[in-house]
Amino acid sequence: MQFAITHPMHTHPYTPELVTGSGIATVAAAAEAAGFDGFGFTDHPAPTTRWLTAGGHDTLDPFVAMGFAAAHTTTLRLIPNIVVLPYRNPFVVAKAGATLDLVSGGRFVLAVGVGYLRREFAALGVDFDERAALFEESLDVIRQIWTRDDVSVEGRHFTADGITAHPRPLTAPHPPIWIGGNTSAARARVAAHGQGWCPFRAPAALAKTARTAALDTVDRLVAGVADLRRRLEDAGRDPFDVDIAFTNDAGGDPGDDAFNADAFLAGASDLERAGVTWIQVTVPGDSLARAVDAVERFGAEVIAAR
Repeated sequence: MQFAITHPMHTHPYTPELVTGSGIATVAAAAEAAGFDGFGFTDHPAPTTRWLTAGGHDTLDPFVAMGFAAAHTTTLRLIPNIVVLPYRNPFVVAKAGATLDLVSGGRFVLAVGVGYLRREFAALGVDFDERAALFEESLDVIRQIWTRDDVSVEGRHFTADGITAHPRPLTAPHPPIWIGGNTSAARARVAAHGQGWCPFRAPAALAKTARTAALDTVDRLVAGVADLRRRLEDAGRDPFDVDIAFTNDAGGDPGDDAFNADAFLAGASDLERAGVTWIQVTVPGDSLARAVDAVERFGAEVIAAR
C-alpha cells in the first residue's frame, strides 16, 4: 500500500502561507520525510464565486506547483488530483507532463478526469456536452505524442499534421495515466488507456453534484474493482497490473485529536483486500504548522507501523 496527499487547499478563502514557495516546499518535504509516496494539487483554473462560496476551494496551477515541489523532493511521485483533461488542448497537456517527468527524474503520474463544473467549462470556452468525447480524444493523442514521431490527428477542434514533440518523457513508454470517475465509463477508459483508476468516495448527494456514480462503501468499491478487472481481461491486459487509488475514512483524519491510527490501519487493510494500491490521505489546510504536524503524525503512527 502506498500513500499520497494533495496539497491542503480545501477552502475559499485559502490559507496564504500554503501558497508560497516555502509553504509548498515545506509540505512536500515533510511528506517525503514522513514516508509518503505521492503529492499533488487540484485543478480549477476558472471556478465561479457561487461554487467557491458553496463549499468549493481555491487552487494553484497543478503543473507549475508540482514542478516547484519536484525541485524540493527526490522520491515523491507527482500525482495531480486531478487534471480536468477537456479544459486543455492535449498537446499542451502532453508537453507539460513530459517536461514535469523529465525535470523530476521520472516521477510524474498524469491523473485526469472529465470534469463537472458547467460554468468553468463555459469560462474556458469548452463545450460542456462535448467533455466526454474530448476526454477520449485527448487520452489517445497524449499517448501518441509521448511515444511517436510524426503524429497526425484530425481532432474535434484542431488539425495536427506531422507533429513531433521532443523531448519525450523520461518514463518509458510514458508516464502512467490514472483515470478518475466512479462510473462504468471511467473503468472502460482505464481498460482502454490507463494504468490506474482513481475513483472518489461519494455518497448519493455528492455524486449527483459531481455528475458521477455513488461510491460510499467498500462493497460498492469491490463491485467496481471486479468490473474493472473484467474489462481489463477482455482487453487482454493483466487485471492486477493497474493501480487503484481511494480514500480511507476509518480512524478519522490525521489532523484531528481523535485520530485513531489502529482503526485507520484496519480500514487500509480492508481497502487493500478490495484491490486498492494507493490511499489518498487528507491533512488540514488551516495552517502550515497543522498540515506539517498531521503529515508527521501520520508518518509516525501509520506509515512506520504498516
